[in-house]
Amino acid sequence: MAPQRTSSTADWSRREWLAFADRLLAGAMAHASENNARITPPGVEGGYGTAVDGLEGFARTFLLAGFRIAGERGEGVDHLIDFYSRGIVAGVDPDAPDRWVRLDEHPQAKVEAASLALILDMTRPWIWDRLDALTQQRVIDYFSPVVGDTTYPKTNWLWFRIVVQTFLRSVGGPWSAQDIADDLDLHDALVREDGWLSDGVERSYDHYIGWALHLYPVLWVRMQGGAELAGDRTTTDVAALDRFLRDAVVLVGADGSPLLQGRSLIYRFAAAAPFWAGVIAGVPSSSPGLLRHAADRVVRHFVDNGVPDDDDLLSMGWHGEWRKLAQSYSGSGSPYWAVKGLVGISLPADHPVWAAPSEPLPVESGDVLARIAAPGWVVSATQSDGIVRIANHGTDHALEGALVGDSPIYARIGYSTAAAPLANGQAWREPLEQSVALVDAAGRATHRAAMTLLGTRVDDDVAIASSTSTAHWIAPADTQVRHGSGITGEVALAGSLTVHSLVRGPWEVRLSAIDALESGIDPAGLRLRIGGWALAGADAPVIAAADDTATATHVGRASGIRALTAGGTASVVVRADASPLGAHAAVPVVDHAVAVGAWTATLVWLEGVVDGTSSGDPSTALVDVAGHTAFVTWPDGRATATRLLDHRQALSADRQ
Repeated sequence: MAPQRTSSTADWSRREWLAFADRLLAGAMAHASENNARITPPGVEGGYGTAVDGLEGFARTFLLAGFRIAGERGEGVDHLIDFYSRGIVAGVDPDAPDRWVRLDEHPQAKVEAASLALILDMTRPWIWDRLDALTQQRVIDYFSPVVGDTTYPKTNWLWFRIVVQTFLRSVGGPWSAQDIADDLDLHDALVREDGWLSDGVERSYDHYIGWALHLYPVLWVRMQGGAELAGDRTTTDVAALDRFLRDAVVLVGADGSPLLQGRSLIYRFAAAAPFWAGVIAGVPSSSPGLLRHAADRVVRHFVDNGVPDDDDLLSMGWHGEWRKLAQSYSGSGSPYWAVKGLVGISLPADHPVWAAPSEPLPVESGDVLARIAAPGWVVSATQSDGIVRIANHGTDHALEGALVGDSPIYARIGYSTAAAPLANGQAWREPLEQSVALVDAAGRATHRAAMTLLGTRVDDDVAIASSTSTAHWIAPADTQVRHGSGITGEVALAGSLTVHSLVRGPWEVRLSAIDALESGIDPAGLRLRIGGWALAGADAPVIAAADDTATATHVGRASGIRALTAGGTASVVVRADASPLGAHAAVPVVDHAVAVGAWTATLVWLEGVVDGTSSGDPSTALVDVAGHTAFVTWPDGRATATRLLDHRQALSADRQ
């Protein structure tokens, strides 16, 4: 783990951004096919085969080449223009040995077609206009199956169809006004509170909001004919982006790490894309200097941690290679969607953003305590260690009420910029870190998806997020589809649970109650397990457990848990090859006997530790629940009283 960077570290100049882009392009282009139409970096073949991998490699690096060409207005980048033009000619040639997989041959081609169309538009004077007439017609023919195709998933894919048809319209190809209208209606149906969107009808809040659902509207309206098709909706789209960015900047750690939450994390610094989108759109609430600084921090977090690798390639992983973080279909070209985070280089040298004074991230300026309504999150960020944490009670990549498995990348109680969820096979079957679960005699842990959000609130210096769930065990089906959702299988009900997360600084007081057990379930055969943060690294974290307290420490960071209700037994669970942050992971946990109807209080913390000094003494923490109020004495001595969110009463006031 690289040392924490602070706002005193100067942002990259535009020249440095370009040098990084050139490094990525050179590394990838070295693995092009004979005619340049496919780029297939070395690595494990994706689930869709090498032909799709090669198309991904071309299309996704074409994004970066296009940003580079447009930002220079075509000057001094002839090598990129020539290389990718040659690849396009071969890609649409049906007789070329490295021709592209067509849209009617494999659905993944529909994704990559959007990148091709977007950049053909963005670089129109230097690539499209110089292609011969036969190749131009072949490109039109290649894109044409998009028209009238109703098989696109009802997710961020809607923008792939819009972008391709907008380009087709601009070059005299076929297009459908109804298709575009339908897709825009779908986009609007995914809009949630405060500028957030859900990536589909499930409660899917993740980085796709920024690098897809907010980025494409900004780029689309700048395509030829895009503004005409958008009409007066652009004002609404920009206002939504503007509001979203006020939350997004809060979720970046001082070391630049994005939140380790959601699928497709192998796209890494694509998380910088919405900040550049805000610059391009000219949002009013966040300054260009803040947005550029946020993008800079995100990209440089990965550079500081060895990305790209020594061969200037992007691997399937977070810092280093870790294939388990990718989806089953991902191939060696997939990680290059990361280059969306470099879209800012499409802004020329005379754009004001490059001269704008840098402004610090919220966590670099002070502690932050906030609620984010749509995903059901409360946020606690601490300036002293630069860590951002969320308590999650509304996101699970599931439909409300569906009894499915907990997706470890969506349904855990906590996510952070300094700790990753466990994401190996066992983690999908067994909630452990950041969980409250009933564990039976066979060691099976219950899942909580899909929980019911009770609400989120911030009271002075305490934030609270709460949910109820039907705790259930799952016997996994033999075949699973891994696109982010939890496992499916035979379900056995255990009972109902209510969990409140009271968050302040690096600490969470977690109040858990077993409201009821299913008929025939013997509480004596169960234990209630509360899991803390997972710390991981290349070497094993240092662990300690005694009576009611357990801790794990690694490279100046500490994860801990303490039972605040009598009778809890603390321990540390160790997992191997379970985390994208390292081969060794440790999770402090507390086990309690099951007592239906009683509150179980637990202190959970994640913090940076310098010279063994922490921000408080966990052994001094106390909790008393009286009626609907939790009285807490925190490790730093502060005493607070927080009204709980009661699932038995009307919740409308708490949802405001």
